[in-house]
Amino acid sequence: MANPIKILSVDDELDLEDLFSQYFRRKIRKGEYQFIYVHNGREALQMLLAQPDIDIILSDINMPEMDGLTLLAKINEMRNPALKCIMVSAYGDMENIRTAMNEGAFDFTTKPINLSDLERTIEKAIEQIHFIKKAQQEHRQLESIRSDLHVAEEIQQTILPKNFLVFGLDQIELYAHMNAAQYVGGDFYDFFRIDDKRLGFVIADVSGKGIPAAIFMAISRTVIRAIALAEDSTALCMARANTLLCGESVNDMFVTTFYGILNVYNGQLRYCNAGHNLPVLLKHDGKADWLPKTGDLVLGVSPNIPYHEKTLQLQPGDSLLLYTDGVTEAQDGNHHFYGNDRLLAVCNQLDDVHPQHIIQAVSQDVHQFSNGASQSDDITMLSIRYV
Repeated sequence: MANPIKILSVDDELDLEDLFSQYFRRKIRKGEYQFIYVHNGREALQMLLAQPDIDIILSDINMPEMDGLTLLAKINEMRNPALKCIMVSAYGDMENIRTAMNEGAFDFTTKPINLSDLERTIEKAIEQIHFIKKAQQEHRQLESIRSDLHVAEEIQQTILPKNFLVFGLDQIELYAHMNAAQYVGGDFYDFFRIDDKRLGFVIADVSGKGIPAAIFMAISRTVIRAIALAEDSTALCMARANTLLCGESVNDMFVTTFYGILNVYNGQLRYCNAGHNLPVLLKHDGKADWLPKTGDLVLGVSPNIPYHEKTLQLQPGDSLLLYTDGVTEAQDGNHHFYGNDRLLAVCNQLDDVHPQHIIQAVSQDVHQFSNGASQSDDITMLSIRYV
């Protein structure tokens, strides 16, 4: 059975106790109402401290020691919107009644009290109390979810590598950044030493957004890294990862992925592009162009299909920019897309091709293009310069 509605009667007329107990006896007997009686405002405040779950205060305005209007002011300081005050005053005492209503009383009744009218007033107050308590509960649940999302955001950022000095600066320069559209996102980047000569690096974008995408993102990253550390071929790595992820996919989720292996001593790049955006190759002579396609399908859709690998020779000073579609599909206030052409134009205009500068320049241009429009998708970038 639900807890009874607690009604605190504050009145120095003792005969009201018998009157209320008799009139509301059925609701009291059923456990729907519980009446508590005190005789002035000071006693009422003490009772509220002792029993903070009181729902309704039925208070006379004219009382000794502390009157009803002073009590109402004290109750307002508690800032409890679920606590409703019904004021009682003599018939014709409209000045005090008006003051009480202006100070936030829920309703009023006059003496001699019309008990059937008071019952309807109490029922109206209960409706509002239930509505407010439900809203408060939902608010607490949302705060709990928000707190959990903050923790999830911190965890997701923690699993993304931040030590960009995986090799010496005389071999490669590296920088990456992820900016989720929500607390957590489905984008991820990764990089790791395969051996003393080779760097493995990944950028990926899981379909969807929010928590489901973030969970599938964590699974995808774990699967790809585990296979990559044991598989020399980027194509075979993607094929094995695809078959495994097809078994883990829920609600037809998939992940676009670019996986590359760079020999940091001779500049040989081997890569496989599983349905991801084309990376930009920024040549040492200042020209920028797209990295050739491998023509492969996204991961997690169809198992046991072949993937392909391409090889490219980087020259000292060449850089790569990998990114997710949150960059090219960023929108301005008129719903125009940032687009591939603008991205390539920015890359062609760069005077500094250090990876951090590349990412900062593109981020700044996307922000300028969006011009205050909300970010609708995760934005992730990874850049590598072969030194």
